[in-house]
Amino acid sequence: MSHTPLNVLFLCTHNSARSILSEALLNHLGQGRFKAYSAGSHPRENQQPHPLALQALTLTGLSTEGLYSKSWDVFALPGAPNMDLVITVCDNAAGEACPFWPGQPATAHWGYADPSAQEGNAEQKRQAFVQTLHQIRHRVELLVSLPPNQLDRLTLQQIAREWAQNPA
Repeated sequence: MSHTPLNVLFLCTHNSARSILSEALLNHLGQGRFKAYSAGSHPRENQQPHPLALQALTLTGLSTEGLYSKSWDVFALPGAPNMDLVITVCDNAAGEACPFWPGQPATAHWGYADPSAQEGNAEQKRQAFVQTLHQIRHRVELLVSLPPNQLDRLTLQQIAREWAQNPA
């Protein structure tokens, strides 16, 4: 395997919670073998990462530097990095027609409940983000532990899809 990192794009509808958490985790745990990005199919105007997502990352020692909400359209533009793996992390984005991704990346769906939909007091809402972060961490740790010979497109797609069948 070359020293070029594997590009992974995490998609969600608004790109404010699950995809942001996934991007930060993979960039932290990937140790340069992976470069994570995130985007949304329909980010709201002036959408920003959810404050509780940023808080959950900070509380676990993960950097929030450079995280911002954006449309998946930016990754279909000329000059955008080619993705090796595209993972949807919410059921809404999984059911949408995605843009054409240059290079035909591997794809998978890792669904997680939306922590921003949690009802209750402030602590219950905060805990929903922490719990989602831990669930995402499980699959991201599996991904970064793969040996280089399992990072080709077809093997990666098969493995990533198998993990979707075994939720964290």
